[in-house]
Amino acid sequence: MLPLPNLLAFLAAAVVLVIMPGPTVLFVVGRSLALGRRGGLLSVLGNAIGILPIIVAVSFGVGAIVTESVVVFTIIKVAGAAYLVFLGIQAIRHRTQTALAVQSGSTVPKTTWRLLGEGFVVGISNPKTIAFFVAVLPQFVAPEAGWVPGQMLLLGGIFVVLALVSDGAWAFAAGSARDWFARSPKRVERLGATGGVMMIGLGGVLALTGAKD
Repeated sequence: MLPLPNLLAFLAAAVVLVIMPGPTVLFVVGRSLALGRRGGLLSVLGNAIGILPIIVAVSFGVGAIVTESVVVFTIIKVAGAAYLVFLGIQAIRHRTQTALAVQSGSTVPKTTWRLLGEGFVVGISNPKTIAFFVAVLPQFVAPEAGWVPGQMLLLGGIFVVLALVSDGAWAFAAGSARDWFARSPKRVERLGATGGVMMIGLGGVLALTGAKD
């Protein structure tokens, strides 16, 4: 069973990542602005479903590595942290293009399955999510507590629930205030820049965190 201190530490880290404005938030906000609350919420659900295969793959692949090699674990952690920094830089560099895309988003109605499918593709291919699970999940497991892949599955499941709540709130808010956001691309630019800075900061913290004992 996962020790309570590990679980609480993971909850704190997951909440920080989930609430920060990053690629997923920008995707959800953009969809909600273009398609309204229904489109945004269905996109959130599809995105969450897309995360599930990543959790399974990371849990059974990286979970075995964590129990056997501190060196490989450290390499994975540093690589994941570096990718988070890269994503943060990209978010800052492309904030203007993102704002323009949001402002000119399509309003063509889409079917429920298409909205879910598009959200699924974004979820399963989101590098930020992949980097988070590969770099962060292993740091919160306790090998002495038992089955490591099971612990990582539990942590991943908690992350998905938090993401559903947070992203759903973004979708509802953006869908309700779509006119206010769309009138000012600068507001979306600031959102993207803030997310970039926070991702860079998180990457730096992960890179400086000591290896698993």
